[in-house]
Amino acid sequence: MTTLRVGVGSGNPVKRRAVELTLGSATDADLPADPSGVAIESVPVDSGVSEQPTGHAETVAGAENRAAAVLEVDAGSPSGYDLGVGIEGGVAEFDGTNGRYLTMWAAVTDGDRVGRAAGPSLALPTDVAARVDDGEELGPMMDDRLGADGVATRGGAAGALTAGRVDRAEALAAAVSGAIGPFVSDLY
Repeated sequence: MTTLRVGVGSGNPVKRRAVELTLGSATDADLPADPSGVAIESVPVDSGVSEQPTGHAETVAGAENRAAAVLEVDAGSPSGYDLGVGIEGGVAEFDGTNGRYLTMWAAVTDGDRVGRAAGPSLALPTDVAARVDDGEELGPMMDDRLGADGVATRGGAAGALTAGRVDRAEALAAAVSGAIGPFVSDLY
């Protein structure tokens, strides 16, 4: 048995923690190739989309690009990554609702298959949505609004918008858990 190497396409510790929450609770039998262990590494890569993705298509593309880029980083190594994970937050609208929502998407790939899933979506306050519409990125804007630094590497906008009731790492882990489905479930 070998260790399953998983690269997370970001240097953000919250995104890595989301993957740790997802794979740390899995049993060996739940994972591809029945590994003896799981090694999760941060791999800062470019998303290939704007700093503030808008719409589901751009947000999904950012997650997919990050996941694929992880595998490319270590492609020449005999001990390359077995899975690449990309996580992207964006702002999108939903048919049948008013306003904009914080959205979270994850993609997982082994180079052949891709799993995708969304995490929770949270309504943005009108003034926050207006600032995003004017071109501001949500993370730095939340730092400004809250008078704090590094909100995105801690509770994130999700934590701020719910007064801590939604933990960003756990919310992102929901998306990662869904995206890993095709690799751990016989239903796909």
